Formats: sequence, C-alpha cells, structure tokens
Amino acid sequence: MATAQASEADTGTIVNDFVLHVATANGSGSQTSNMVLLRALFGMGIPVSGKNLFPSNIQGLPTWFTIRANKDGWIARKQDADIVVCMNSETSDEDVESAREGAVLIYEESLNLGEKRPDCVHYAVPFKKLIAECCPDLRLRKLVINMLYVGVCAQLFGFDMEEIKKALGTQLAGKQKAIDINLPALEFAYKWAEENLKKVDPFRVERMNANEGKIIIEGNAAAALGLMFGGVTVVTWYPITPSSSLCEYLEEYLNRFRMKDGKKTFAVVQAEDEIAAVGMLAGAGWAGARAFTSTSGPGISLMNEFIGLAYFAEIPFVICNVARTGPSTGLPTRTMQGDIISLFYASHGDTKHVVVIPNTPKEIFEMAGEALNLAEELQTPVFILSDLDLGMNYWMSDRFEYPTEPFRRGKVLGKDELEKLGGKWGRYADVDGDGIPYRTIPGTDHPRAAYFTRGTGHTPQATYSEKPTDWKNNMDRLARKFETAKNMVPKPEIKDNGHAAGLIYFGTTTEAIREACVKLETKHNLKLDLCRLRAFPFSQEVEDFINKHERVYVVELNRDGQMRMALNAELPRFSQKLHSITHYDGMPLTADEVVEALVKREREV
Repeated sequence: MATAQASEADTGTIVNDFVLHVATANGSGSQTSNMVLLRALFGMGIPVSGKNLFPSNIQGLPTWFTIRANKDGWIARKQDADIVVCMNSETSDEDVESAREGAVLIYEESLNLGEKRPDCVHYAVPFKKLIAECCPDLRLRKLVINMLYVGVCAQLFGFDMEEIKKALGTQLAGKQKAIDINLPALEFAYKWAEENLKKVDPFRVERMNANEGKIIIEGNAAAALGLMFGGVTVVTWYPITPSSSLCEYLEEYLNRFRMKDGKKTFAVVQAEDEIAAVGMLAGAGWAGARAFTSTSGPGISLMNEFIGLAYFAEIPFVICNVARTGPSTGLPTRTMQGDIISLFYASHGDTKHVVVIPNTPKEIFEMAGEALNLAEELQTPVFILSDLDLGMNYWMSDRFEYPTEPFRRGKVLGKDELEKLGGKWGRYADVDGDGIPYRTIPGTDHPRAAYFTRGTGHTPQATYSEKPTDWKNNMDRLARKFETAKNMVPKPEIKDNGHAAGLIYFGTTTEAIREACVKLETKHNLKLDLCRLRAFPFSQEVEDFINKHERVYVVELNRDGQMRMALNAELPRFSQKLHSITHYDGMPLTADEVVEALVKREREV
C-alpha cells in the first residue's frame, strides 16, 4: 500500500481549478503523456492551457510541462503549482522543495520524499515496480513509464477515462502499435491507484461545457494554416528554435492540400543558412510569388542586409519572427518579446517596417494571410511578431473561419494596363500620392514592363541616380508609404471607460492582462483602460488612446522596454506619459506579476 500524507490545509473540494506541473526527462516520451492529460481536460469541457519548459541542447536533461485548468477561463501561466508530478529523480528534491504549501506531490516511492515537505499532500507510487509488471519489454519501459502517472492522475482527480482514451488515440493517431503499448499501462496504473491510494487532497475535475466551438492548437501550426490559406507559394527557411516547426507544419499542409494533378503548386526550400533563405525570398517576391520564411532573433540579425534591399527595392515577402530570449544564443527555449526594435527598424540606414502582432492562434492564422496581402499591397517586407509561448505551446482557441476574400495583390500592371499608359509608367513613381508605386511581374508580355531593380539610388523610372534630390525624393516617398500603412494595418483593440490610467500591451501577455484586470478591480479597486497593440506603424487610435490618459503603462517581455522606446520614437510628445512594466526571466507573464507591479506603481502616483 502506498503512503498518503494529508496536509493541515483546507481539504474542501476544489473543482476544475488547479495547476498541474510534471517534471520528467527530455526524450522520455513525456510529451505524449502530458498531451493526453491536456486533451482529456479539454474534452471534458474544462478551459485549459499547456506550457512546455524544455532544454535547448540534448536528450536526457530535465523538462517540465505545466497544465492549467480553470473553470472561469483563466489560461495564463500561474506561478505556483497545485499538483506536482515528480518523474525525474535528478530534479525531484528541487521539485519538491519548490512546491507551494499544501501542494499535492506524486513521486516514485523509492525516492523517500515523504518527510521532506510535511506541509504537502504526498502520494508515493512505485512506478518502477509497476512498469516492470505491465510492460515486459525492457526497451519500451522508459517510454511507457510516463503513461503510469496519467493513469494515477486520472484516478485521483476524477478524469473521465473515456476522454483519456480518446486523447491517447488523438495523440498517437496512425500509430496503433504505440496505442497498444501505452493503453494497458494507463489502465494498469488507474486500477492500481484505485486499489492502493486513499485520496486526501481537495482537487477534482468534473465535466463542463465551456469549450464549445474551440480547439487546442500550437501557434506555429495555426500560422502555417493561415499562410497556406493565404496563398503562399514559395517557402525558404533555415531551422532555428522556436520557429522550425512553423515551416515543418507548413510543408506538411502544403503537401496534403496544395497538389494538383499529382504535382506541387508550391516550392519549399531548406536553405544552407538564414542569409540564403532571405535571399531566395527576395528573388521569389520579385518574381511575383507570395513568399515566406520563419526565423527567430539570431536569424533576423543575419537577414538584415537583404531586408534592407527588399525595403529599398520594394520587394514583397513575409517573415514570421518567433522570438526567443536573447541577446546572442541566449535561452533558445524560453520566451521573450525582445525583437521589437530589431523588427521595426531592421537593416541599416532609414528603414521602418510593417509588423503585425497576433496574440492567439486564431489571430496568427488570420494575420498570416493578411501579412501576405499587406506585403504585396505595400510592396515591402512585412513581419509577423510571434514568440515561443505562442508558437510552441498549446492554446485553447476559437475555431478558424475559412477565408473567402480574394487575395489582394496591390498595384500590379498587366499588359492591358501598360498599353493604356503608353510610355509614362515609372516603377518608383508616386502616381496616387500614397507613396505606393505600380509594379510589373517579370515575364509580363510588354516592352515597357521591364525595369532595373537595384539597391542603389534610383529615379522614379528606376534608372540609376546619385543626385541628392532624387535620393531625398525617393526616401520621402517611402516615408509616405509608411504613413499610408497606418490606415491598412490591423487596428488596436481598445477598451476605454474613461479611467485616468491606461495600459498598453500586445501578443502573449494578453491572457495575463485579462486575468490581472479582474483581480485589480475586485481586490484593489483599481480600474484601467486597455489598448492591445496589433501592428506597427501605430495607427491614429493608439495616439488618441495615449492622449486621453494621464498615464499609460506599457507591459512587455523584455528588460529595456522596447515597445515603449518605439512609442517614444514615433510619438515623442507623449514620452512623459509612458511608463514601463517589464518581465524578462524567459517565462510567460503571470497575472499576479502584473497586479503586483501596477498596484505598486499606482501607489506611487
């Protein structure tokens, strides 16, 4: 009989409200087990999120997975776990020591951790003995053992076993042999826990109906779907964490859904490095393709020269930057909003770029297609600013809507249009006053279609020029185009109830901000107006929001307050109103961190 030790904490039942933290070793098959628990909770209609904390180098190092289930729909990261499953002997002491008071601890019986935290609930389970009993194949035990804690958790906390089995089938779809190995272990552990563990903790799950119309998906997969539906035709990329899975998903989807008569209607090229990838991208965009690559901060650094060429020569393509923690190699498997300045002003000289900033899988799905449209309409590189938290973690999301609008290709001249213009067309001429010139696609059957594409000074007719007036006129036109973009990019999401203080935020801080605002109002009687940025350049609505408030806090995941820097640079007259709240330890933001920072700041006012 396994031992169970109750804490002195209140053991009144807590339904559908807990954080489950699993500690395992990288490469041990734990991702399957964790996703089974996550999907089972979702299948029971309980709002849920999953965040993976994994090492950046080799197999065998510690990895953690955190599942938050919350009946009220709060799915941001929460600091303290309620249930800790210790499956890694190398970190078990640390995992137990760091547990909050009253937490539930589930661990290997032979570790003898019962006396370490008398203020917690202990369930000692002989996982090693159990796996030997239920899995005769020694080679498979290290991969199947993690399914045992799924069975134990399912029994202890009341998971619906049919949902557990359904989740296992989904996670191992098409791998019947793997299902046949894991399912008996899961059922064995469930039965063992039923017969040997006396429940003394307060946590329990019960079926709800809060997830109707929702899905569970990673942000990188959502972005890939959006790009495919958005008509991407050329994908060039070089692997880098945490963006690699985006292009891997995209290639998989294209191979499934973008074939015609057995032939590919697209091209995917894995380049030798990021410089080559973006160089191919520039060539593809110039040739008329809807071209895309994904990368992270170090990749953006390498791509800068080609980004500048595309900005100046006005070549459309899209780059999704899935940000990680820098500078340098930094923490490749941690999250950060640290590439803001490097994207907004990428390359040397005077450059400003269009950037869309999604906050959910549904929004990155939509913005991926919109980025392809904007790139062609504005004839410029367009960035999607994502991060590891959105890209590689599992999010509960609204279902995606099938795009029905035609692709927007902007000012493209064909043979008929060129005939009407005669010889008056100039590739870099501002005909409409919006800074956006007309372009032709290489191969257009007309003698006036050709022009020189160059990264050096040029006239409106694309001829070479070093004249100061030609240079200045061209740079002024590019600035007008950037002003035009302010009315084309996604508008901010604003909640304005006339309060004195405002809050600006963006991207994956959204869930923490949403939860924090409720806590601030109910516990501290502190109310703020909200502005969620969705794009750069900043539209008039952003300027109006700042102007209306006495003080505005800018919440972001970097040390130096880069978004505040950009707001100061673009809207300098408001610099005294803007105040930074920064978080930069590599972990996703929590609501409690936002509450603590804002309460402190408001007391100082």
